[in-house]
Amino acid sequence: MRNRHLLFAAAIVLAGAPAGAVLFLYKSELGQARRAASQGSLIAGTAAGPIEYAEEGAGIPLLSIHGAGGGFDQGLTNAAGLAGEGFRVIAPSRFGYLRTPVPQDASPAAQADAHAALLTKLNVPKALVLGVSAGARSVAELALRHPDAVAALILIVPGLYSPSSPVSIQANRGNKFTFWVVSNGGDFIWWAAEKIAPSMLIRFMGVQPALVAAAPQAERDRVMSIVKSVEPLSLRFPGINVDSTADLHELPLETITAPVLIVSTRDDLFNTLPAAEFAAGKIPGAKLLVYGTGGHLMLGHAEEVRKEVHAFLAGAGLVQPASGGAGEHR
Repeated sequence: MRNRHLLFAAAIVLAGAPAGAVLFLYKSELGQARRAASQGSLIAGTAAGPIEYAEEGAGIPLLSIHGAGGGFDQGLTNAAGLAGEGFRVIAPSRFGYLRTPVPQDASPAAQADAHAALLTKLNVPKALVLGVSAGARSVAELALRHPDAVAALILIVPGLYSPSSPVSIQANRGNKFTFWVVSNGGDFIWWAAEKIAPSMLIRFMGVQPALVAAAPQAERDRVMSIVKSVEPLSLRFPGINVDSTADLHELPLETITAPVLIVSTRDDLFNTLPAAEFAAGKIPGAKLLVYGTGGHLMLGHAEEVRKEVHAFLAGAGLVQPASGGAGEHR
């Protein structure tokens, strides 16, 4: 409670406004976030239970699986930013996010079965599959458990198993406090931190704040839009809890038959590079693209990644050829 009171007091002082005005602004902005999170999606009754999802665009089906703190809205944003246009994007909310409930079995394998069930419900026999961060766990399982449903697999900063250097968050004071906020579903504290301590949240998202400060305005805006997209935190907390307690173990990745592209960065504060390298070393023919900087949000590389994704899909014969990007290939 002490942290909550301190942050509340700081919000009042720095805003130069009385408590009533701060609370009014908070309620107004949180209300907007709640309305945005409740619009544009449907609930599909699938063999795996009710799944919230949204669709956007037309073309080749692309199943977009969001990371921790997300939902269908983040899935749509990820697909637009990483793949661009020309796809029928199908973006579900994973277990515990927004309106998708947490079943008794919320493992990545069970989530993979839910992804497959949603595709079946939508009469989509095969799709390109994009998995970002913690979302990479269930899409890797999808490629293993339902190989006929996966035309190609794209893993971005994947939160997968690594035998020697696991994916983790840095145990500094700021991250411990932010994790406490997340663990308590603290809508107000997350909102107040956006106003008075955004660098704390940026670091918690896996990016060095100094890197963001030096980036062009468009990239700084993109990072803050991702930070804000976690609102309302309380509607995403059950899913974050599922992701935080996932049992990561070695998978038979060598049996994946779909074309695979894996992208990570060397300075990802979530340490996804070892997992990316391990997966690329096991999956036959997998392409690994590594950027030296950019953090977990791949700051400064959005356009390059889109080009690389299109080049990868063109190489797999799934789209028309596009120009390549500039990364470190292996």
